[in-house]
Amino acid sequence: MYFAALLARTEDGWEASDTELDDVETLSDLTDLAREASVDEDTVLVYIEQEDAWFGVVRVDGEEDPRIYISDASAAARSSYGEILLTDELLGREPGAEDEIAALEELVDLDDTEDVEPDPPQPDADNEGSAGTAVTDPDPDLDHDPDAVPTGPLGDLGVLADLGLSEKDLLTLRTDALAEIADALGAAEVLEAVR
Repeated sequence: MYFAALLARTEDGWEASDTELDDVETLSDLTDLAREASVDEDTVLVYIEQEDAWFGVVRVDGEEDPRIYISDASAAARSSYGEILLTDELLGREPGAEDEIAALEELVDLDDTEDVEPDPPQPDADNEGSAGTAVTDPDPDLDHDPDAVPTGPLGDLGVLADLGLSEKDLLTLRTDALAEIADALGAAEVLEAVR
C-alpha cells in the first residue's frame, strides 16, 4: 500500500495535499508535479511511503535540481515508485549505463552461445618465488556488483535540516515517518486534514 503527499511552503505556512502518482513515470514527472504545487517557486516536499517498507522525500526548490532521500534503497528498488527515485546519479552510476548493459547482453544472447567462464589465471611458478609473494585467488566475498542497490538510507541526509529535521533525526525515522516530518515542519495539522 502506497501513500503520497505534497507539502508546499507558502507565506502563511505549509499547505498539504495527498496526491496520485498514476501518471508519474520519471523523476522529471514527479518534479513537475511538485513545481505545479509550488507557490512563488517556494519549497515543495513530495513524500512517498510504502507501508512498513520504505519512504522517500523529494525536495524541490524552484528551478533547482530535486534533492532526494530514501530510507531503504534496496526496499525501494523493488517498488515501481521507488525506481523513480533511484536515479543513476543517486546510485553513483553513469547515466544510461544500465540501458547500455542491457543492450549488450541482448546482443550476446542473439548468437545462441552458452556463457563460458574463462579459466582463472594460473600462477607462474618462476615468478612466484622471485616476487616474494604467492599468487592467490581473489576473495569471493570481495566481489562487488556495480549494479547492486545498497541496503539502508541513500541520498541527501540534509534534505530537511534547514526545515527543522536534522540528519540524525531523519536517519531514525522508520514507518509512518510523514507524521514526524510534518511535526518537525510545523505542518502536522494541515497534513492531518488530508490524510
